[in-house]
Formats: sequence, C-alpha cells, structure tokens
Amino acid sequence: MPANTRQFYIDGAWVDPLEGTDLDVVDPSTEERVATISLGGDRDTDAAVAAASAAFVTWSQSSKAVRLALMQRILEVYTARSDEMGETISREMGAPIDMSRSAQSGSGSSHIKAFIRTLEGYAFERELRPDTPRDRILHEPIGVCALITPWNWPMNQVALKVLPAIATGCTMVLKPSELSPLSGMLFADILHEAGVPAGVFNLVNGDGPGVGTRLSGHPDVAMVSFTGSSRAGIAISKNAADTLKRVSLELGGKGANIVFADAPEDAVANGVARCFNNTGQSCNAPTRMLVERSRYAAAVEEAREAAERTAVDLAAKSGRHIGPLVSRAQFDKVQGLINEGIDRDGARLVAGGPGLPDGLERGFFVRPTVFADCDNAMTIMREEIFGPVLSMMPFDTEEEAIAIANDTDYGLTNYVQTTDPEKANRVARRLRSGMVDMNGMARSAGSPFGGYKRSGNGREGGEWGFEEFLEVKAVGGWEPDAA
Repeated sequence: MPANTRQFYIDGAWVDPLEGTDLDVVDPSTEERVATISLGGDRDTDAAVAAASAAFVTWSQSSKAVRLALMQRILEVYTARSDEMGETISREMGAPIDMSRSAQSGSGSSHIKAFIRTLEGYAFERELRPDTPRDRILHEPIGVCALITPWNWPMNQVALKVLPAIATGCTMVLKPSELSPLSGMLFADILHEAGVPAGVFNLVNGDGPGVGTRLSGHPDVAMVSFTGSSRAGIAISKNAADTLKRVSLELGGKGANIVFADAPEDAVANGVARCFNNTGQSCNAPTRMLVERSRYAAAVEEAREAAERTAVDLAAKSGRHIGPLVSRAQFDKVQGLINEGIDRDGARLVAGGPGLPDGLERGFFVRPTVFADCDNAMTIMREEIFGPVLSMMPFDTEEEAIAIANDTDYGLTNYVQTTDPEKANRVARRLRSGMVDMNGMARSAGSPFGGYKRSGNGREGGEWGFEEFLEVKAVGGWEPDAA
C-alpha cells in the first residue's frame, strides 16, 4: 500500500496538495480506517493538467518502438507487484483476497498484455486506398486526457484507460474513485518505477464535484474518458460541452440473461454466480434472468439453491465467497432496493432479503438475494442495483424474450443460453446492447467493451480502445517515398 497517501503524483513526483481535504478510506469488511487521502481542488487539478500539457509536446512525437518498450517495462513491474495490488484492492473495496489477487489485480496485467499486442500491429499511418498513393490517413494523439475511474474494478478500468493513452502518445490526469484510491496510487508508483516520462501520467485524488468537475470542463483537456454511473456521465457530458471536448462514456447496465428451455443444464447456476460475482458490483452483471416458461419453476428452485450456497465473508479470508459492498452508502442503497422489491414491487422473495447475513454483525455485507415472478415494470427490474440481487421472470416466446431484454434504458451486456446455434446467433443480432455473451463463453482480450443507450458511447479494449484517444488527419499530396 502506498505510504504517501495524502500526496498527488504530478510531473513525475509525489507532491503535497495545494488544496487538500482529508478523507478516510474505509475497509468495508470491518468499517475501520485503512488510510487517509487528500481530496484535491482546482489548483491541484490545474497543476496536473499543466504538467500533462507540457509533456504532450514531446510524448506525442515519440515513436511506436519507444512506447512499446515502455509498456513492456510497465508489464514487468506490474507483474512483480501484482500480489501487492491484489491486497490493496481487497482492503479498499472489499473484494475477497483470492479473487482480488487473481481477477481484480489480474485484469490489469491482462489488459497491459492485450494493449501491447494491439500496439504491435497498429498502423498509425495508412493509405486511403491502394489506388491513391498520394493520400495518407494519419492517426494522431488527441492531447491531454482526463481519466475518471470507478471503485468496483479499479485496475480493470485504470488499465483500460491509461495504457491506450500511453500507447497512442497522449498524456493524462487520472482521478481514481475516492472510495478505492490506493490501487491507483500504487499504479502510479508502478509507472514511476517503469520509467514513464515526467508529466505523461499524473494522478490527483478527488471527488466528482471537485476534481472531476474541474477536469471535465478544463479548457486544456482534450478528452474525458469516464466509467461510472449514467447520472454522472450525463453531468460530465454537460460540463464538457462548453469546451467541445470528446467524451467517452462507459456507464451502467441492467443485463438480461435469456435462458431458453434447451439451455445447458448448468445455465441457471452459472447465471447466478455471474450475477453475484464481485458482490454484484459489476456494470455487466446479468441481473435480470428471463426463463422460458416450461423451465421456469425448476429454474427458480435452482437459483434459490445457488443463492443459498453462496457464502458471504470477510474480504481478508481466503476462499470462494463474496465480500461486502464498498461503502455504507452503497449498502443503504441496496437494502432500500431489496425492501422496495418486497414492499412496493410485490416480487416473490426466493432467497436472501434485507439485513446482514448470519454471523456478520459489522461491515457492509448483503444477503445473496433472488426475486421471482417479476415483471419489467418493477423497480428491481429497471434500476441498476449494484449488489448481489437477481430478478427472475418467465417468457413464452423468443420474440417476447427479445422484447423484454430490450425494454430497458441500458444496453451494455446481454446473455443468451441455448443449445440451438442458429437461435443463439439470431437472438444475439437482435439484442440492443454493445456486448452479448452466449452459453458462458466470454469475449476474448481485445474485444471492445461498451454499450448502447444509457450504458454510454465509448469502447474500451483493442483497436477500438485506441481510437478513443486518436484524432484522424487526412493528407493529400503525400510523398510516399519520403521519410
């Protein structure tokens, strides 16, 4: 864990805040203070942007070979400190330690490797067409980028933003979530150890109304890449509009998991596990399970059994359990929505419910919860709960399943379970979401991550992730034989 938690990383060094306000980072398993950070102000943000602006002059002209070598070095240092990263994430946001070391920290190294492969094959200068040798299309870094990341998958999102920014020649200011800032600060140490040039990467801790607002409206910031809630994404877009900067958004989700009668035998249990993974704190979680009516009764029972098998325990303990939610505010929100599902929506509570799990008297823990007999007008079917809560409803026809799945403000990830390959492909084409996973098969590294509608407008990963950070320049009269 970083020792200098009250400082910011600006222009290649850890510096004291100019306008720091203390904020405690709390272990969500114990509700005890882990560290104290500083929330920066406008002057801290301006200093970081100024450092990034100055560094852009040189870094934007760096060669692909230089960037590749730097990214390889970042991977080496990150790999050496991967367990430290996993332990830090577990303490600050409550991911169970085994899961945090493998999936949470591991997502960072996986993305670094994937972006190295993408950069190796990426052509920043291209012909328009073979018959137009005097035309060139140049892909150039957009400028200083504000990177605003969430608390739920800290390294996943930091790596998805920082690495393509470095690879494309951009400079940046990272504002990690104030709920999980320590992993971002450790990542800054890793980049420093790897030799990232001063000013290319900067970090200022802060909250959304403070540093986030200053960054998204800053006249010297060319682009904002934000991952978080749809509400915050809308606010950022409005604040950025006056400076006409690019805004790339990866926002919330309310994924439907369509389980047809001919789905694999383990489809329901796997769907429950995927919904509850990371304590349900994933934007792409399949939180609405739609089951073909002939299989529905059995599926509800399978979901109940799967939920009751899901252990809940301290993040520091080894094992295959889920941990707490990240904060008291998140706990209160999820408890409120569970009660709303019971009292207002009238859904049938199958497993879990309000209150702390047995044996846990403190910490932000939630009982793994399953609701059945839902309809798509219920709050628990429409709002992103961001906790271990699954809502189930039956359908009769393929057309009805598609209509229910698409009847949402969101469009991030949907899921299809069927052993009929033609039906699987047919349904995938008609689902209005940026991603579709079928029969438990995840998308490969480098596949674009992003959504439709209120799930945002950005794409992260692979060449699509690069293009978020690039401007396109068309040149006529190019001399193809010149250097």
